[in-house]
Amino acid sequence: MFELRLMCPEDRVESLSDALDALDALSVSVEDADAQTDAEQALFGEPGMPAPKEGWQRSRVIALFDKEDVAREAAALLQAQDFFDTCQVLGINAVPDQDWVRLTQSQFAPVEITPEFWIVPTWHEPPAQAQQVIRLDPGLAFGTGTHPTTRMCLRWIATHAVPARVLDYGCGSGILAIGASKYGAQEVLAVDIDEAAVQSTELNAEANRVALVAGLPDKAVGVFGLVLANILATPLKVLAPLLCSHVEKGGQLVLAGILERQADELKAAYAPYGQLTFSDSEDGWILMTATI
Repeated sequence: MFELRLMCPEDRVESLSDALDALDALSVSVEDADAQTDAEQALFGEPGMPAPKEGWQRSRVIALFDKEDVAREAAALLQAQDFFDTCQVLGINAVPDQDWVRLTQSQFAPVEITPEFWIVPTWHEPPAQAQQVIRLDPGLAFGTGTHPTTRMCLRWIATHAVPARVLDYGCGSGILAIGASKYGAQEVLAVDIDEAAVQSTELNAEANRVALVAGLPDKAVGVFGLVLANILATPLKVLAPLLCSHVEKGGQLVLAGILERQADELKAAYAPYGQLTFSDSEDGWILMTATI
């Protein structure tokens, strides 16, 4: 594998990245060329939202190619383009071979939900204090326990009485549905608009030896003692009538994917059905709940 390193100003980052993608780069990353110097620039955005700018005043762009000749051809083609006039080729270097699977796995450690409840990748042993464990490997579907919204939902499940019938709307990996099953739910339905998420949920449920039903949203029929929805604020507002219609009288609604500044918007959207209240917060995200 070979690494093509380039320098460009902020206004050329997007054009350069798009061109590298078109030239079959395996990956493209952008770094602050002035990092760890007095000229370093911090780029901050809202949690879960795109960065406010594409790059830095002096951006280092690194593209990976599987062969050296492909990297050199890409560099030559880029230098012939008009947009490259303020850019620079820094060099092409071989990337040492590594056990990429092991390296990737090393980045994912067990995640603590409560002192007794943990999310543990299959290549790790559960911590000694873990009394309840969900085995889940990082995959394509959202929900591996590493994001604050997922942790808050699981923390709520672990610290409240879970009713017999539970709906996980927008299930992703199925982690919330699995958590509800492990904490006493007898009938769990997990739905998502993405068929890959449905398949992921079924596989993860099987790996964790829990029984649940997964499917597309049209499978959500009837009412439930608990409805979980870890999505984002905008779809949560649109889905307010639907989600509340699935909560039985006196049942619980648990919503996540909400930034602190969006709390009032959500309260207003759900006011006709119940009073949403703040329940938990982590890293700029909040958990909101209601009794319907």
